[in-house]
This record gives sequence, C-alpha cells and structure tokens, in this order.
Amino acid sequence: MARKGQSFQKYTEELKREAVRLRIEEGKSLREIREHLGIKSDAQIIEWVKRSQQGQSFDDQRGAWNRKNFNSLEEENAYLKAQVEYLKKRNPNLHGKEWS
Repeated sequence: MARKGQSFQKYTEELKREAVRLRIEEGKSLREIREHLGIKSDAQIIEWVKRSQQGQSFDDQRGAWNRKNFNSLEEENAYLKAQVEYLKKRNPNLHGKEWS
C-alpha cells in the first residue's frame, strides 16, 4: 500500500519494450534485466511480459475509472439512481436501517 508522500518510478515505453525483449528473445534473468535497466522490481518486469504476450498496452491504469458516455443528463441521472438503489439493496445497513 502506498504511503503518504511516496513517489513512484515511471518507466518509458521504450524501456518496458526493451525489458520484455531481453526476457523473451534473449532469455535474460529478471535480475540481469533489473540491474541492466535500473528497474526496481522483478514483479514489474513479469507484469510487462504478461501484458505484452496478451497484446495489452503498457499504459498505467492506476486512478482511472470507467466513465460512461450518456446522451443526456436525464439518462445519466437514471443510471446513477439505479446504481444507488442497487447499492442500497446490497448493503441495507448502510442507509439508515437498524440492525435486527
């Protein structure tokens, strides 16, 4: 879990591709790649290789949430109301009902 004030290392697309290439094509160990390219974590390299093999992009998705596109405010309002009702049914004790 991130701590307050903690900063994260961002890696370029080229560095990620090079790490994947070294791992797949040259069969280098995670330690060798980490030391050669200055990457902090083996897990990060493994994640990049997995994404590459699955055809996914290397884009960082942290903090992003799925926004729905609505044609009107009424449509968005109806969607949000339905979402609230769903959450009320899932968690009845969170919207004012007393424990039994």
